[in-house]
Amino acid sequence: MNGVSSGVLISLGAYFLVMIGIGIYAYFKQANDTEGYMLGGRSLGPAVTALSAGASDMSGWLLLGLPGYMYADGVVSVWIALGLTLGALLNYIIVAPRLRVYTEVAGNAITLPDYFANRFEDKSHLLRVFSAIVIILFFTVYTAASLVGGGKLFESSLNLSYGMGLWVTAGVVVAYTLFGGFLAVSMTDFVQGVIMLFAMVIVPIVAFTDLGGVSNATQIVGNIDPNLLNVFSGMTFLGIVSLLAWGLGYFGQPHIIVRFMAIRSVKDVPTARNIGMSWMVISLIGSLMTGFAGRAYVQRTAMTLDDPETIFLVFTQFLFTPLVSGFLLAAILAAIMSTISSQLLVVSSSLTKDVYKLFLDKEAPESRQVLVGRLSVIAVAVVSIMLASDPDSSVLNLVSNAWAGFGAAFGPLVIFSLIWRGMNRNGAVAGMVVGALTVILWIYGPFEMNGMALNSWLYAIVPGFILSTIAIFAVSMMTGGPKPSVSATFKEMELNLHK
Repeated sequence: MNGVSSGVLISLGAYFLVMIGIGIYAYFKQANDTEGYMLGGRSLGPAVTALSAGASDMSGWLLLGLPGYMYADGVVSVWIALGLTLGALLNYIIVAPRLRVYTEVAGNAITLPDYFANRFEDKSHLLRVFSAIVIILFFTVYTAASLVGGGKLFESSLNLSYGMGLWVTAGVVVAYTLFGGFLAVSMTDFVQGVIMLFAMVIVPIVAFTDLGGVSNATQIVGNIDPNLLNVFSGMTFLGIVSLLAWGLGYFGQPHIIVRFMAIRSVKDVPTARNIGMSWMVISLIGSLMTGFAGRAYVQRTAMTLDDPETIFLVFTQFLFTPLVSGFLLAAILAAIMSTISSQLLVVSSSLTKDVYKLFLDKEAPESRQVLVGRLSVIAVAVVSIMLASDPDSSVLNLVSNAWAGFGAAFGPLVIFSLIWRGMNRNGAVAGMVVGALTVILWIYGPFEMNGMALNSWLYAIVPGFILSTIAIFAVSMMTGGPKPSVSATFKEMELNLHK
């Protein structure tokens, strides 16, 4: 094996051992009950909450997808970064404090479907079942999409087989998630978030230094095509709206907002927000600058680059020593694995609380529920590996569609359940169904606008979010509003929020 591969494997091996070690530590530290395994005992500090939410959010998209977008289309990619930043900030302001309080007040809800059922006192279990189905189906496929990224990384950077990459990535994630549960996932996400941050600072700095500075890189890019420097180049109003609308997805992503349910205290939310937003802004700028420097670097070196999304990998190969390259590849794996672990845990929690306990064993003791949760992690991982067995899977399209689906189905439901006392169960069901169906029809239906597929004309989350909101208000108003007991619980949430 050559020196480069040996150095890379040393760094990756150390990274894997740290992740598994954290899982073992969390196993002995957490309580052996469902709140401990699935929500970390609601004991996360603000720093762990913030970086855990950020790392599980960004995935490999931060290090591969966004730099590739900047490389291919230029500074118009700033719009999507701006939309994500605004969405994440509003999520911290509107959702985080209220959800932390309300999930505890409303029957100590452990999962998002659990919260919906308790918030609206849904004895029919309609809300819980439908939302659980959405989570289980979408996240199993979403996890498969993330595993594809891990397989391709091993194949392209380590000259190992795609299949081995799938199993190694999944195996390490399952190991620490299986034993350490939510606490391990959150702690590993924190470490992974730190690694990602360093990578997003180091790579563009070294790249621009090699190019002779930002001004030289800008001149090279401008000589390729001046439109690459124009933030409005080729953009229509609806195009800008579509990119900014990515931020709407934050309100409905279960693997992100579950962190808000687990933070130690609502008083820690402002600190978590400051840490999380600082991490996000620095990381996004670094990601965009990596793509920008990459376009100049490829031009200057007369290199052939078939896939713009591999520009980060190009820099790790040509600008750094083997050990540092291994660290940077670990950053990509960190981004991928942090998302996979969060998704696995959300799905296993829903399978345990919203399927097994609800329908199969209503009197299941805490220890048995934790066991079912661990077995569910393994089952979902195996199914995801099977779905990811095709290396030609369209990862980015799948992630984009799932992001829109969750954002439209759950986003308005989460927001208005926390800020509008007049919302009722019927409105919640209508909003979820309308949002999900709108996205599905918008993406997969045989409809066009001006000769373009609807999702190419306008990102599906926009109509899905709007129609879901309308359905929530219209149906809630037409069906008489909430029960008095629900209004009383909402008032209790508001009082506790300001203590």
